[in-house]
Amino acid sequence: MFDVLITNGRILDGAGNPWFFGDVGIKGDRLAAVGALKAEGGVEIDADGQIVAPGFIDIHTHSDGPLLINGEAHAHIRQGVTTNVIGNCGSSMAPLTDETADQMQRRRLSDHTDLDVDWRSTAQYLDRLSGRVSVNVCPLVGHGTVRGAVVGYEDRPPDANELQEMKEMVRGAMADGAFGLSSGLIYVPGSYADTEELVQLAGVIAEFDGVYATHIRGENDTLMDALTEAVEIGKRTGVAVQISHLKAMGRHMWGASEEALRLIEDARSEEVDVTADQYPYNASATGLGAYLPRWAHVGGTDELIRRLQDAETREKVKRDILEGTEDWTSLHKGVGWDNTIVTRCEQTQLEGKSIAEIAKMRGVDDFDAAFDLLCECDGNVGVVYFTIGDEDLERIMAHPAVMIGSDSSAVAAEGPLAKGKPHPRAFGTFVRVLGRYVRDKQTVKLAEAVRKMTSFPAQRMGLTDRGMLRPGMKADVVVFDPEEVIDRATYTDPFQYPCGVEHVFVNGKHTICRGQHTGRLAGEVLRRKA
Repeated sequence: MFDVLITNGRILDGAGNPWFFGDVGIKGDRLAAVGALKAEGGVEIDADGQIVAPGFIDIHTHSDGPLLINGEAHAHIRQGVTTNVIGNCGSSMAPLTDETADQMQRRRLSDHTDLDVDWRSTAQYLDRLSGRVSVNVCPLVGHGTVRGAVVGYEDRPPDANELQEMKEMVRGAMADGAFGLSSGLIYVPGSYADTEELVQLAGVIAEFDGVYATHIRGENDTLMDALTEAVEIGKRTGVAVQISHLKAMGRHMWGASEEALRLIEDARSEEVDVTADQYPYNASATGLGAYLPRWAHVGGTDELIRRLQDAETREKVKRDILEGTEDWTSLHKGVGWDNTIVTRCEQTQLEGKSIAEIAKMRGVDDFDAAFDLLCECDGNVGVVYFTIGDEDLERIMAHPAVMIGSDSSAVAAEGPLAKGKPHPRAFGTFVRVLGRYVRDKQTVKLAEAVRKMTSFPAQRMGLTDRGMLRPGMKADVVVFDPEEVIDRATYTDPFQYPCGVEHVFVNGKHTICRGQHTGRLAGEVLRRKA
């Protein structure tokens, strides 16, 4: 007698093996049996015509704040995602100092709410999440968060004492249960770090067998140099390296994915453990401030705005965006303002419009429209920008060393998290792969796509009891219709849940039933085992 018995499904075990007919029995929070089971269950689900797979693990999310606001994680769990890896791109919600906690409160990084940022350590933040989430949570510690707490927004190397303090903050976060270190090397203050600083901090996580997940220093002109730096960090420290949302960005870079993937293969042949993740969309998303040169951000948001309000400095910013600097290329290159769409700002009437459209409405230059918007919104403007070619996207997706990660937050189509126009990847990444790229375009086979969503990210994060359908493992399970599964979210109407995901179990609890959320908060806050 099982608590739950899923019968007659085509089982994909997550390891990349072909499907087989069988049943799945769940007892408590564990998978009790998988195979041809002649048994009964307290809850029985007939999965005839459907796929039964391990719950999907989203290796790259920014759900750190949203999960504190609404832990039901609708946008993700309705796709079959049962685990979120948080703290990516160098930005985690901890550790904090009193000053950086105040900055976080001011910038409303907790998704535009009045959430009280009253924690400081990683352990305190994780305690806040415990018992209030529908998905499992796997935390990273952000390099930018640590650097901001110790060095602030200064473009300089840390001195010896500061570096030691940063190392101790990372060590403390790892001791609190973080699984590794993330970096965001196009964002301040992370972009102010040199390679040696990153090597020193990655050396700390090596003591804990942690992973180094990096938004590399450039994804357009400097793509290969940035990948080489990430490989060097792995080579010098021995840590596993995860390249975040691998892409060749800008029309002038289309086709460069072939060389990028070859670099990863060469590194692996030299026994450097490098892998990558990807989202299945042609547009990326970030803050509008990321278009600006690093020097413009020195000193933080107040100094950025002061500079943009000075006519002479504004012209220098514009010139650097157009021409680049010695070691920096703007995201603007190969994209342009007509392909940069505002998704989040205080002036909600501008959401969904391109910077070029806003400039025309206001009768100003495109650059002035962008700079004015940053000043008016305290530097906090979200954008999507169309930058990735189809050929590169599919080539990267098909590579065996690349897994799936949404680079999104577990928001919802209603309530306090339903604001702005978030990138549709929040509501559609995993089902889009299964529907558009597996079923329709046949870019990857179904079993391989499921591997990229389950056992592969589980292996990368060291989650030994999740990611496959094996007796004794945690009962994170998704049941979906391979003929119906598809995303519905669009750039203009993103708040749409997908089709085809029928049932989702998290730690044995029935959280999605016939496509609807049951309200259960069965997710676990995972902590790296000592």
